Amino acid sequence: MGPLQAEAPNLAFYYPAFMWHNSDWIKNIVLFFDGVALLVPEYMLDRPHHFDPSITTGLKEHGLLTILEPESFITQEAAELLTTQLTDILVSGVLDDLVNDVTEFRELSFSRLGGVVDSGLATMILDELQKRGLARTSKDGVSVPIHPKVHSLVLVLLAQILRAPGRDMGLTLHPATDRSRIHEALKDILRLPSMPSAGHVVSSDIEAVGIDLGPVPLDEVLDFRKAHGAQYRRYAEDLQKFVVHIGGVSAEEEQEDFRLRREMIRDAANDLSKTATQAWRRPLGLSLEIAGAAWQLTTGDMIGSILGLGAVVAAAGGSETPGAGAYSYLFSARAKLS
Repeated sequence: MGPLQAEAPNLAFYYPAFMWHNSDWIKNIVLFFDGVALLVPEYMLDRPHHFDPSITTGLKEHGLLTILEPESFITQEAAELLTTQLTDILVSGVLDDLVNDVTEFRELSFSRLGGVVDSGLATMILDELQKRGLARTSKDGVSVPIHPKVHSLVLVLLAQILRAPGRDMGLTLHPATDRSRIHEALKDILRLPSMPSAGHVVSSDIEAVGIDLGPVPLDEVLDFRKAHGAQYRRYAEDLQKFVVHIGGVSAEEEQEDFRLRREMIRDAANDLSKTATQAWRRPLGLSLEIAGAAWQLTTGDMIGSILGLGAVVAAAGGSETPGAGAYSYLFSARAKLS
């Protein structure tokens, strides 16, 4: 496979860490997208190779891996939006109880808080986190120990916020993760179910269309991609359009749309499953899911909108209409079929 397309390639933008946890996940993800993008601080640029050298090397050789460095990728506008959203969350008090958790803090680079483009804003947020016992003093000068749940929150927010700088670079970034529980955890932390909101959460396991690629060499997966990848990518694009659509309808309409949606995609999903299973003669093992939030941005509902589009779309100038719904693509492990 050649280098990334010149015109707006659709990249799976991994979060909430600097790289994936599951190699099988990444083998599946390259079937659905034009490549993978990682947000990796400058001082950690060698780590993806050390964590998963065979997969990382293979993706790089085929032009399927894009490394985005927060030092140059995070814009002033993105830093300001991240600061605004984190400030609103801190002021709301929903994170105050986390200080009682006895847990090991995680290192978050100063650059991913927007510290390179605007050190004042990043320092302000860190000061507020430290006052609440959710961050500690930096030990290495480039990263800051913060509560793991706050760490995840920052990176989930960035996954959506940085779609705008991506568009400016000619990239279409699709937030994607192999840690599907992160959304539920953040909903619990932010107490979203109890907050007034004009919208609702979209979270649906659409169809099982992935396979257990653990024993399959990456080169073989990429050969399959050359022959059949367009089918998988059309499927992912169709899911994206559906999530954008579902964010603008009522809960009643959503239920009916999901019913119709499942009927429409059944044949496509079956075809994809058969194609892959015939190629490797292996049972289905992973499933492509969509998850996102479809909160309308209403006065006083900033917390409810942070995992959806809301202010992100308004500030980023995206093509979607407010309330259209943010999304993430998730792959979840399933029991092997006999």
